[in-house]
Amino acid sequence: MSAFSNSPSIQLAAVILTKNAVQHIGDCIATLGFADQVVVSDSYSDDGTVEIAWAAGATVVQRPFDNFAGQRNAAMDAVDSEWIFFVDADERIPAELAAEVRRVIAGRPEVGWWVPRHNYIAGHLVRHGGFYPDYQLRLLRRNRARYDPARPVHEVVLLNGPSGRLQNLMIHYNYDDWAQFYTKQRRYARIESQILRQRGIRPWPHKFVTMTAREFWRRYVTLQGYRDGWIGLKLASLLGFYYGFMPHWYLLYGPATGLAAKSAL
Repeated sequence: MSAFSNSPSIQLAAVILTKNAVQHIGDCIATLGFADQVVVSDSYSDDGTVEIAWAAGATVVQRPFDNFAGQRNAAMDAVDSEWIFFVDADERIPAELAAEVRRVIAGRPEVGWWVPRHNYIAGHLVRHGGFYPDYQLRLLRRNRARYDPARPVHEVVLLNGPSGRLQNLMIHYNYDDWAQFYTKQRRYARIESQILRQRGIRPWPHKFVTMTAREFWRRYVTLQGYRDGWIGLKLASLLGFYYGFMPHWYLLYGPATGLAAKSAL
């Protein structure tokens, strides 16, 4: 696979983590022309993702997947650039956001930038329930940021310096269909149960009810998911189940699956 060179540092690299992202990778790379370099950090895809990335002009490196925090930190160690913009394969960067990124890294003192997102779930733009503005800390000055290894999923950036918020949106095709949604949420629930197990948390029976109800209320009422109509109700109900009920169910009855078992991004 292609390797990173020891050439002089560039200003901005866009980095995409991939595992079998053939459906999205070409369209994603096509929106990253504003970056000085596009790097695909791939976890040994076998569906043509790597070939499409090469053909689109991206630099490709491969690394076995351990967890998201580890994968992002490895990319930050390897890429020779002043700034890194992490983009997922199912995200797109509109021209307005691209121009804003170049503008802020040219002269602003912030060392990290939060990017708002529009999330599309099974073809529906979801504006409430925690899905908007959904700020993500993705634009990072490379030598001033690390990902917290204690948070292997839903990563947390440890930033050494001030951060700012961008105004323009990136587009996130979050789940192509409901089957993909269910599959990913089950996987996240298993990972969360492993984290709970490592922290010594016990699966008290009342938590099956209280945690489910709390997450539903947060999504549907506090975060105004009801304003999205039927899809807001569906998402609040499903996420109450997957975030509240299922991690404790797996903690009580499920196998002690390791974090590394999450092989797909």
